[in-house]
Amino acid sequence: MSRKLVVGLGVVLVLIGGVWTAQGLGYLEGSFMTGQQLWTTIGLLCVCAGAALLIPWPKRR
Repeated sequence: MSRKLVVGLGVVLVLIGGVWTAQGLGYLEGSFMTGQQLWTTIGLLCVCAGAALLIPWPKRR
């Protein structure tokens, strides 16, 4: 996979995960996700996965 694609996917996962976490915690209202612990957990998992994709890995030789 191209590094640009991986970074783009990581950024999208962090942003979407942040929104889902905020909705799950009740900070963003107006959705069926508001105040639901499930969406807090899913959001945090997405943020962690996205952050892992943004960490630069050493190249193979």
